[in-house]
Amino acid sequence: MSTPTTSFGREAAAALARSKNEPAWLVAWREEAGELASKLDLPKPEKMPIQRWTLDQYGTHRPGNAVTAAAELPAAINELLLAEEQGALIVQHNSSVVFTRLSEDLKAKGVVLTSLEEAARTHEKLVRDHLMTAFAKDEHKLAAVHAALWNGGVFLYVPRNVDIEFPIQALMFADDAEATFMPHILIVADTNSRVSFVEQAATLIEGESATLLHNSAVEVFAKAGAHVRYAAVHHMDDVVIDVSYRRATLENDARVEWIVGELHDGNTLTDTKSILKGNGSTSDTKIISIGTGSQRMSLTTQAVHFGKSSESDMVTRAVMKEEATAIINGITKIEHGATKANGQQTEKVLMLSPKARGDANPILLIDEDDVKAGHAASVGQVNEEQLYYLMSRGISRGEAERLIIHGFLDPVVSEIPLAGLREQLHRILERKLG
Repeated sequence: MSTPTTSFGREAAAALARSKNEPAWLVAWREEAGELASKLDLPKPEKMPIQRWTLDQYGTHRPGNAVTAAAELPAAINELLLAEEQGALIVQHNSSVVFTRLSEDLKAKGVVLTSLEEAARTHEKLVRDHLMTAFAKDEHKLAAVHAALWNGGVFLYVPRNVDIEFPIQALMFADDAEATFMPHILIVADTNSRVSFVEQAATLIEGESATLLHNSAVEVFAKAGAHVRYAAVHHMDDVVIDVSYRRATLENDARVEWIVGELHDGNTLTDTKSILKGNGSTSDTKIISIGTGSQRMSLTTQAVHFGKSSESDMVTRAVMKEEATAIINGITKIEHGATKANGQQTEKVLMLSPKARGDANPILLIDEDDVKAGHAASVGQVNEEQLYYLMSRGISRGEAERLIIHGFLDPVVSEIPLAGLREQLHRILERKLG
C-alpha cells in the first residue's frame, strides 16, 4: 500500500531509515525531512495546477534483486541497456540499486561509482558535504518528501585531473506500481576532471490503475575547471508522474552540459537549473519534449549567474499533439557583481493539433549593468512553406511533417553522447509522433 500524505512525517521517515540500517546521521537527516514534508506546501509552477495530480502515492520500500552480472538482470532491463560495453554502468530496479560495473582502471584512478545509499556509509564526508545542498529539502513539499524517502540512487566521484573517456550509464527502472521510486543522483567532479553521464528513467507498469510517483533529483558539483556532460532520457508509462529536479553548481571555469529528452507519457514536472558561482563558468542546456494525449507538462530551465564572465545558453523545443499542454519557462538571473556575464535562452513550441497548447515564458532578471542577455520564444504550427517545398519533391504531407519535426528536435538528439541512446531516442520519437 502507498503511504498517504496524512500519515507521513518525522516518525515514518526515521522508521524507514532505521529499517534499512542507515547511518545515524542519515536517519536524523531523514527525520528532519519527514517533519518538513508534513508542513511544507507543494511548489507552484507557472500556470500548472499540480495540486490536482496524485502526488501523495509514495509507495513502500521494495528493493530489486542484486545480481553480479548484467546478463542476470531481468529481460525488461537488459533490453534497455545500451550496447556500448566500455563504459561504467549502474542499475536501479524499483527501490534499490541491483548492479554496478566499474573497470579496475577507473577504480585505480580513484573513481567511485556506487549507490548513494552505500556511499552514505563509505564516503560519508563527500556525501554530507554535497547531498541536497543545491536542491534543498526545505524548498517545498516535494523536495522534503524526496529527502525523506530517496532510495538507491547514484554516487559518482571523479578525482582531480581524471578524464573518463567513455560515458557512464545509469538506468533507473521500475515495474512495481507500489514501489517507492525516488532515485537521487549525486555527481562530484573534482578539479579539472571530465566525465559524461547518461541517465535513463523507464518503467514497465502493465494493467495498473494506481499512480506511480517518480520523485527524483540530480545534483552535479563541478569544481574548478571540471567539465560534466549530463544526458537524460525519461520514457515512462502514462500511469507515472515524473517529478525531476536537476541542479548543477559550477566553480571557476567549470562547465556543465544538460542534454535532456523529456519523453515521458504521463504528467511531468521538471526543473533544470545551473548555478554559475565561479568566474568563467559556462552552462549549455538543451531540452526536447513531446506531449501526447491529455498530458500536462511543466518544463523549467534556469541559469543563475554569480561569477564574472560566466555564460549560459538554454534551448527548449517541444512538440504538442492531440490535447497535450506544455508550460515552458526559461529563467535567466544575473546577480549583482556578475559583470561580463552572458545569458541567452530560446523556447520553441510546435503544435500539431488545434486542441494542443504550448506556452513559452522567457524571463530575464538582471541586477547588473555590464552584461549581455537575450531571449527568443515562438509557439506555432508546422511551417506551411516548408511543407509545400517538401511535398513539391514528391514527399507526402505526413512524411513531410515528420521530417520537419525531426529536424526541429535534432539539435538536441544529435548531442546525445551514446550512439545506442540516440537510436533509442529515435525509436521513442517515432512512437510518440505516431
